[in-house]
Amino acid sequence: MVTLRLGFSALVLMALCRPRLRGYSRSDWMIVVAFGLTVGGMNMMFYTALDRLPLGTTVTIEVLGPLVLSVVVSRRASAWLWAVLAFAGVALLSQGGADALDPVGVAFAAGTGVFWAAYILLSARTGARFPKLDGIAIAMVVGAIISLPFGLLTAGSALVEPRVLLLGLAVALLSSTIPYAFELLALRRIPEATFSILMSLAPAIAALAGLAILGQALTWVEAVAIALVIAASIGAVRTAARRRVIAPAEPLA
Repeated sequence: MVTLRLGFSALVLMALCRPRLRGYSRSDWMIVVAFGLTVGGMNMMFYTALDRLPLGTTVTIEVLGPLVLSVVVSRRASAWLWAVLAFAGVALLSQGGADALDPVGVAFAAGTGVFWAAYILLSARTGARFPKLDGIAIAMVVGAIISLPFGLLTAGSALVEPRVLLLGLAVALLSSTIPYAFELLALRRIPEATFSILMSLAPAIAALAGLAILGQALTWVEAVAIALVIAASIGAVRTAARRRVIAPAEPLA
């Protein structure tokens, strides 16, 4: 599914955007290729985690990546309190009936979080160096290429079955093509901190989707754990944002 998701997204974006491939520096290409590798790695780890964990649990662990990034960027001791709150939420989640959290699934979800933090940074930089949606189109091609061997190895001929192709196209449009394009456009207009706060709501949205679509019910303990992680994410990002506002004035003090 990752191969189809990225492959179809690459085809659609390349056809619509027709990105210019000349006139960019080596640094520009390094950024967009790194962005593509991040997109591919993030998707492969995410789906591997989903094979072992509920959707809400996976996204809750995943969001720790951007949270830790915000804590590190803030360089304030108070920010680490938010990190402690988040990890307390994850610890509580492991006691909330989520099948004791498969350790392999947790590892892949945590890896997805690392890629997600890199995705936010590289998406903003790609959008600044490439016009329109050219950067995400090129990055999606890179992601599709690196996922192709894994897709062929795990799915084989099933990749070309008509039903699977249609499902892959639907997932590509709804989960990659449209959202990634909107995110890149959003990061051109709002600060990374504001974007990260909005992304902090992902665990709640994922938990609701898991309940409504997949029938993955939450216990009250799991709901409290997810709420703690969301609160910690918002707090950490706001702390980092306040530091960036104050920092320029420090040399004048």
